[in-house]
This record gives sequence, structure tokens and C-alpha cells, in this order.
Amino acid sequence: MTLDQEIVEIRRHIHKNPELGGDEYNTAKFIESKLKELKIPYKRVGETGVIGTIKGSKSGKTILLRADMDALPICENNDIEYKSIKTGIMHACGHDAHVAIMLGAAKLLQQKKNELKGNVRFIFQPNEETANGAKLMIKCGALKNPADIDFILGAHVSPYLKSGKIGFKYGAMMAAVDKLKIKITGEIAHGAYPHQGKDAMVAASAFISMVQSIISRELDPLERAVITFGKISGGDACNIICKEVTLEGTVRTLNNKTRNLIKTSILKKLKGIEIFYDVKCVAEYNATGDPLINTHEITEACVKTAKEFYGENNVEILDNPSMGGEDFSEYLRVIPGNFIYIGTSKNKNTSYPWHHSNFNIDEITLPKAAKYVSHTISEFLK
Repeated sequence: MTLDQEIVEIRRHIHKNPELGGDEYNTAKFIESKLKELKIPYKRVGETGVIGTIKGSKSGKTILLRADMDALPICENNDIEYKSIKTGIMHACGHDAHVAIMLGAAKLLQQKKNELKGNVRFIFQPNEETANGAKLMIKCGALKNPADIDFILGAHVSPYLKSGKIGFKYGAMMAAVDKLKIKITGEIAHGAYPHQGKDAMVAASAFISMVQSIISRELDPLERAVITFGKISGGDACNIICKEVTLEGTVRTLNNKTRNLIKTSILKKLKGIEIFYDVKCVAEYNATGDPLINTHEITEACVKTAKEFYGENNVEILDNPSMGGEDFSEYLRVIPGNFIYIGTSKNKNTSYPWHHSNFNIDEITLPKAAKYVSHTISEFLK
């Protein structure tokens, strides 16, 4: 079996056998078996994280490569031979591909470890989708023991880039992710006598509408942010004044100034709702992830090696950041690094967005991505 075939087979095996965040036990064992075949020393971190290390022949920098490996609670709708065998779970974000790319890069780098002036560490990370995995890896010492990491690289397949393309973003690439849960409590009454109750449903509706004005009237029009309430629950019957409503939403921002402004404004408006509608409001406002901000010098170096490897016409410098979140940002809070997009869109079947039940990729892009990673690391450790 050629390396190209092996990388595709790895991806298909993981795709067919997905595991949710925190339950990636079989995925971790599979990765460990591959590292063992390559004679790359590894260790288990936490319950399901795996770290492998290639030591070069001479001392030098230590570079970290990260691949996430958890799946999503989505029922796969693809008609493919390697379709998920687990009902309600699928790799709808490409983490199966990320593992395959990094294992391919590991094989290539292990073959020339005697040429490396430094070390390469691989993190196969659980639980990215809940934004807890990177924090766990850092807490467990993945960036320090046995040697401090100089910088980190990560890659993500993208249905928004054509196959054969590779994308880079200088500076802010992805958004901070905050989660918001609000409980509004009023007083129950008969629907025919609304004046005898305190309508939590009306208060919640007013709050949702009011909050949207933060984007249009309180932020600089050139600033980017998103406030979305994706879940609302409450009420008992059509003819009963609603006593309690729960709202759940997310806030996405690209810098801490905007992040703090929105949080302050939301909580201030909630106080106003309490007074105006005579209800009680309780808010849980949790920061689950920081903005992903690439290090300029490392991005510049990766762009240079990409132009050498992919060809200048296939390297895309992205103008706009994504309002999606990625816990790779947690590593970039501690050490410098760069996050890369690998284009995987060839036709309609490979152009569905992340987290879609039909998400799939053009697999021919994976071996080239693995070879690019190996080439880049080799250049960095010269």
C-alpha cells in the first residue's frame, strides 16, 4: 500500500467509527497502533489524548503539530461505503481527515528524523467540539514535558476552498465563542386575564429583539460580531400566561474589546427587562473560547513553504476571518503558531458546510497536505 492509499484508509477507518468528545477510546488506540508501527514513542494524556514525539539527530527547536479527533452528534446522510456505523454520530467537521494528515506527516518525518535538527511533537486531541480538549492537553503539560514547545501548527479541511488550494489568514482567523443561558421568571395566570400575571414569554421576546440592536447601533459598523439565540423553551399551554422561559445563545467576536462591550450591554439590557416587565432574570455567561489569532512571522513562513510546495497560484491569502470557533486558539494564547485551511471542495458532494449531515471531502487532497506539513517542518528545522 502506498502512503497516499494509507492516508485515505486511515481517514475512512476513523470516519466509519466515529466517537464523541471524551469517548474517543478506540480512536486513541488506533492512533497509538499507528505510532507503534512507525516506532514513534507515544503516551496517553488524560483519558483519550495521545502525544507522540520524534526526536531529531541534533538539538534544536521543538515544533508541535495538532490534530483533533472527536466527532459530532449528527446522523450521517451520505451514501458511501465508509459511512458511519454509529447511529447519530458522524465526522461532520473533518477531524478524521486531520488525524490522517498528521499520521501521514508523522510517517514522512520519522523516515528522515536523522536529518532533523530538533524535535516534532504530535498532539491527537480529544473534545475540540466542546472547546475543552486543548485546555486539557495544556493542563496535562503537552506544551512542556519533556521540552518546551517553540511553536505550533494546525490544519483544518475546508469546504469553502477548492481542492488543491491551501488557505492562510494573517492575524485574527476565527472568533471567540461565548455561551449564554438566561432564565426569565414571571407569574402564571389564565390567558384570558393577562393582567393577573407577569408574562415571561413577552419579556423574552422583547429581550431577543432588543439585544440585536447591539450589533446595529452600539458597535462600530466596521466591527464584526454575531449574537444568536438558537434555543428558546417555555410555556405550558396556549391559554396560560407563561411563567418561565429559558433562552440559550452564542456570542461571536474577534477581539476582547468588542467581547466585553457586548457582554456588558446584554447584562445591562437584562436588568432593564426585569424592571420594565416586572420579572426575574438570571444569566449564565460563559467564555468557552478565545479568538484564534495567528502569529504573523510563522504565518509568513508557512505561506513561503506553501508557495514552494503547492505553487503560488494555489495559495490563497484570506481577507476575512470566520465567525466560527476553534479551540486551537487555546494553544496560541500560550505559544506562537499558525492555523491552516486545506481546500477539499471538488463538487457538490464535497461542498457541504461543516456540521452538515452530508459533509464529505475530496480525499485526494489529504496526502498532499501531509507532504506539505512534512516539507514545512523539515524547512523549519534546517
